[in-house]
Amino acid sequence: MKTQDMNRDWTATAETLSRAVPYLQRFDDAIVVIKLGGHAMGSDEAMADFARDVVLLRLCGVNPVVVHGGGPQINRLLDKLEIKSEFVNGKRVTDAATVEVVEMVLSGIVNKKIVQAIQQQGGKAVGLSGKDANLMICEPTDPALGLVGTPTQMDPSLLKLLFEKEMIPVIAPIGAGRNGETYNVNGDTAAGAYAKALKADRLLLLTDVSGVKNAAGEVLTELKAAEIRQMTADGVIAGGMIPKTETALDAVEGGVRAAVIIDGRAPNACLLELFTEQGAGSMIRAD
Repeated sequence: MKTQDMNRDWTATAETLSRAVPYLQRFDDAIVVIKLGGHAMGSDEAMADFARDVVLLRLCGVNPVVVHGGGPQINRLLDKLEIKSEFVNGKRVTDAATVEVVEMVLSGIVNKKIVQAIQQQGGKAVGLSGKDANLMICEPTDPALGLVGTPTQMDPSLLKLLFEKEMIPVIAPIGAGRNGETYNVNGDTAAGAYAKALKADRLLLLTDVSGVKNAAGEVLTELKAAEIRQMTADGVIAGGMIPKTETALDAVEGGVRAAVIIDGRAPNACLLELFTEQGAGSMIRAD
């Protein structure tokens, strides 16, 4: 016979679960596209934590789609292979040799590492790229940048079939051209394109910052599209936050219910955003 005293931690856990019920109901069968990058990919421990959260989302009835980056891993292999890159206006030119490395790293090394992490936590994941089943057809973003693509045609039918089987798609940001080309696509851009194609309930953009801040440096928890545009025009939103907010705006104006810029360094960031009242980032909605 075993005896055990109740303590406050256990009571707090039960209370948290109880308070999450309305949010669990709210997101039952919802589609949530998650852009994975930054800190969450920085170590095996962080990856395992992220994978555990994604598996829990699936167990709670959410249909998660993980779209990932892999810039640092690409840079390391390019250096190892002594492939030198050219840059135009600070952006890497992706030539034929570079895109082979990009696809090798993103669709191979990084993608399968994420799939394996999810499956080690008890989930069922499938690794894909935009070239599979014509998920993402691209046109060149700028001829000067070579094989850098912008999504122009999306076919999410395969992803919907995977949802029916309770499987978690993990997608590398590689796209197909209409003439057999392979395109490197910005990870945020790819995530936004999948979210729009699926009319997702949420697009979660994991970053290494706490969220969108106002001029006083305070994190804003909810913004409308017009406010984002004004803050950008005023220079309050600047630097690396501009492409994040542009992706969020494009998504919500394309039919996604809301996009959230989340601090991926925070433990259980995705769970906090979806299943608690306070959330975990800066939510952007259409006007």
